Amino acid sequence: MSDCTPEAAAPGRPDAEGRGAGRPVDAHDPRTAAGRTGHGRGPSSRVPLLAGALSLPPLTLLAAAAWFGRSVRPSADDWCFLPVVRDDGISGLVGQFYFRDNGRVANAVLVGAYARFQVAGHQWFGLVSGVLTLTVLWAVAVLALRRARLTVPRGMPLLVAAMTTALFLFVTPNTYKTFYWPAASVSHTMPPVLACAALLPFLAARTRRGRGVALAVAAFAGLVIGTLSEETTIVVAVLLATVLLLGVGRAAGPPRTFLRLWCAAGLGGVGAGALVLITSPGSAHRRDRFGAGTTSMTSPDSLAASLRGFTEITESVGTTWPYAGAVAVGMLLGLSCRHPDGSRPGPPSRWALTACAGLAALLLAGYLCTVVAYPVFQERVSRPSANRLWNDYLLVYVALLVGAGVLLGVAARQRARATGPLHAGCAVLCVLVCVSPAVALLDLDTEMRARAERWDAQDRRLREGASTGAEVLPYERLVISQMLEPFGRHSTAYWPGGCVADYYRVDDVTDATRSVRRP
Repeated sequence: MSDCTPEAAAPGRPDAEGRGAGRPVDAHDPRTAAGRTGHGRGPSSRVPLLAGALSLPPLTLLAAAAWFGRSVRPSADDWCFLPVVRDDGISGLVGQFYFRDNGRVANAVLVGAYARFQVAGHQWFGLVSGVLTLTVLWAVAVLALRRARLTVPRGMPLLVAAMTTALFLFVTPNTYKTFYWPAASVSHTMPPVLACAALLPFLAARTRRGRGVALAVAAFAGLVIGTLSEETTIVVAVLLATVLLLGVGRAAGPPRTFLRLWCAAGLGGVGAGALVLITSPGSAHRRDRFGAGTTSMTSPDSLAASLRGFTEITESVGTTWPYAGAVAVGMLLGLSCRHPDGSRPGPPSRWALTACAGLAALLLAGYLCTVVAYPVFQERVSRPSANRLWNDYLLVYVALLVGAGVLLGVAARQRARATGPLHAGCAVLCVLVCVSPAVALLDLDTEMRARAERWDAQDRRLREGASTGAEVLPYERLVISQMLEPFGRHSTAYWPGGCVADYYRVDDVTDATRSVRRP
């Protein structure tokens, strides 16, 4: 994927702030050449090489995590999805979700897409989702720089995308539930990425037809998000509403009118999707089952408890130091970006207002997500075991940190005579933040391989028992990363034992540690 911007490189073309209009470009000016190609004397000549080298640690993390995915085996909700897709296909799962489980139609389609491959679908899911996340963020970085008419050294957009991907997926209290558990990833990790993908037609639109396609994609993507994840629906709606409010009162023009139409299309899509979900029989059944009705959700006690939970989540995420890598990679981007004529960019207009609005949108969206989740998860909503619920707005947090780093880098470039020490410090930090998740991944791989061996042995035993006509078989709990398994809570919780029995086509499974039938 090219990092160059052909149309942005047109000499004498004004940038977004009107700088450089009509200014001729001297091809022999070392400053101009260095800004355009990254070659020349000084730190900027080494930026492409530095960006390529720094991309290796996060890319290695992603590659290793995808390889470790071969040890993933079904657990928790997976047990219930697999037999439905095997016997009734994806349409059967869509019907179950809409009429009984939760109303998430798009969620059922994506779950069915990997569940139709049974165990292999779980093993390949990490690779597919990881590559998708990296590709989408890389494309967004390239097109956003092109839209802003900024040039950067080759490799810089890939570095930003790789670091953002690594921080989003692996700097987490429970990587298994964030990255390896497909059911949780489809509901909370992938929806923000798919929402980012809807940005691509908007950023690439240059013609009337392109803008029409972008509007259609925004509406369709909103509809999908609305029937995929309640929490991501909230995040998208808050962000789009914030962008609309920021544009109120400013002079209208074709670009701004297009932005407003695009936001409106997205809001209409997520609204329609949310309406389909909320009015579904499955959603009503889920609310009744967990006592998560509107009255319960908006009661003073629930709102106060949600605020306490979100405060704990904010403290946990805000004190996780590896997220500083997002600021570091943003600073590298800010230090290296230039206008097409080679001049250094300044902070964008109204950057303080935009930054405050972004932070406020993040806090509001995060709190509302906690309000929605609290009736089901109660006090567990802020615990590491439920960290997958944070992912719906965590990508926004990482993106804001990158943006803050860009502003710091631009400011430092304008004031500092030598930026070599800043480049070196940011580079070291980008490497250091990858160490902690790398160690955690290695430990998790050891646990997953051990579980996979036991799971495969039990799978053979249960299949052999079912083939001989046994109607009741003993099942051994194989827990990893606080995932639910049958006979938890000191053997008092049976779920999802019935789904395990359906998977192996037997009437029931019993606790292997007690060897007695469930009462």
